[in-house]
Amino acid sequence: MASITKLPSGAYRVQVRRKGRYASETFPRRDDTQKWARQAETLVDQGLPPNRSSVARLHTFGDLVDLHIADMCAVGKPPRRSKAATLATLKRDLGKEKIGHLDRHKLIEYGRKRADQGAGPVTLGIDIGVIKMILTHAAAVHGLEIHVEGVDLARVALKRLGLIGKGIERDRRSTTAELSRLFRCFDETARLTMPMTRIVQFAIATAMRLDEICRADWSDLDIDRRMLLIRDRKDPRNKSGNDQRIPLFAATGFDAWALVMAQAKHLGKAKGPIFPYNSKSVGTAFRRACADADVKDLDVAPSA
Repeated sequence: MASITKLPSGAYRVQVRRKGRYASETFPRRDDTQKWARQAETLVDQGLPPNRSSVARLHTFGDLVDLHIADMCAVGKPPRRSKAATLATLKRDLGKEKIGHLDRHKLIEYGRKRADQGAGPVTLGIDIGVIKMILTHAAAVHGLEIHVEGVDLARVALKRLGLIGKGIERDRRSTTAELSRLFRCFDETARLTMPMTRIVQFAIATAMRLDEICRADWSDLDIDRRMLLIRDRKDPRNKSGNDQRIPLFAATGFDAWALVMAQAKHLGKAKGPIFPYNSKSVGTAFRRACADADVKDLDVAPSA
């Protein structure tokens, strides 16, 4: 027989006593207690111990991070590289914090710590935004009694302290002389196996990001129309399915179509990735060449 009691906090405690077994759980909603009680009684009738609810197992912020990832994977939207890295950082730094202890003061302390570690205003703003997203997800989807006002107040405080803010728009453009030095550096580096000159020229010609360049496949190339399909382009809200076709032509001083044809000749095939290289390795090679060629404050289109 199950008994349900409303607690002073507003939550509901359900107790099940059946066939000599006892179990209890606490839920934020009465409907959840009734559902759990029926499941617990069924398990006892089958000779099994009543399971604890998944909600009742959530004690730390790390638990909420894992819950969010599992939920998003279940609906076919697993975190991509940037978001996954942010989630991993938050779980590492705050994962052991009790859910109820993650208040305004704790988040301001965390913001100061991240800033001391070198996190910029934009990065810290993203961190705080993801923390709020994790807490809101748990409250909205799973009915946990979580308040996010502390996160909002922490954001205001960190903004007043100058630790959260907008990014500085970059308008840095390479000069012809700088590109010449970089290309010479690429071509004269014997240990470099990637065709960096061609990759950088293609990036300039198409304005594609490094991860998009390294993911582009020969099967996405429309030879007749000289168009390339870019799958899952970077978008602030939704990248999955954000496919776009771009023309390959010479509009920036470099002929994108000619570069693709040169790459086909270089590979000796037109199958698989057009530029079968790791985007991180390409970025590292670019930065190393910038240092060697004395080119400052220049970056190739970054990964998503």
